[in-house]
Amino acid sequence: MTTLIHPTAVVHEGAQVHPSVKIGPYAVIGEQVTIGPGTEIGSHVVVDGQTTIGAKNRIFPGAAIGLESQDLKYDGSMSRVVIGDNNLIREYVTINRATDAGAATLVGSNCLLMAYSHVAHNCVVEDHVIIANSVALAGHVYVESGARISGMVGVHQFVRIGRLVMIGGLSRIDRDVPPFTLVNGNPAEVRGLNQVGLQRAGLTADPQAYRELKQAYRLVYRSGESLSQAVAKLNQDESNDLVRHFSEFLRAAQQSDRRGLTPGRRRSKHSDDD
Repeated sequence: MTTLIHPTAVVHEGAQVHPSVKIGPYAVIGEQVTIGPGTEIGSHVVVDGQTTIGAKNRIFPGAAIGLESQDLKYDGSMSRVVIGDNNLIREYVTINRATDAGAATLVGSNCLLMAYSHVAHNCVVEDHVIIANSVALAGHVYVESGARISGMVGVHQFVRIGRLVMIGGLSRIDRDVPPFTLVNGNPAEVRGLNQVGLQRAGLTADPQAYRELKQAYRLVYRSGESLSQAVAKLNQDESNDLVRHFSEFLRAAQQSDRRGLTPGRRRSKHSDDD
């Protein structure tokens, strides 16, 4: 096979580019970049720094990956960006490398990052995540697998977004978002369980496990118990993987070095759509 590099592209001789990689017009690939098989780099893309990109990714025109952290504490240290396989990285997406020496900004596999979205320094985006247009993840944000973040959402530094979360457009996320929930608003609130997302992921196939998750959610957001009381009760009944992950996430969010949990509409009675 022959590497398909447009004659106007600039690829440093030190870059490790698999022979099956396609590189479009006016793209720039830096010296310390590694690109895996079957990946396509669109026109005017810039990939720089110590950046590793896996197999079968499609990176659309204008994206900028691996450039310096925008953190004012960044001192030029050698840090990294690592991207997995089968991702779609659309037009003008920016993914910055980490701030500290040896640290990395990580994007998993099978993700969709839509146009103009931003993944800042030291972020971690797990697998099967969808980040819509103009979403901005500030530094050190952690997004668990299967999360969906709608357009023009801003996420504060050090926030953690749970597994299979659905965040509505234009929301402001400044606290941790519990897994399996629907969240929207400015300020954001937890509105209910992400039933569609859970169903699509096959996590409603076990009726008992799903029922226990709903009970755990209602205890935290509908029972009238204080958050600490509700979490204490959850700790006593981690009866399945969904409830266990839910309760462990809540416990971690209450630690003194975290930003706390996104609040919900707390009331004594729950509705059928919770």
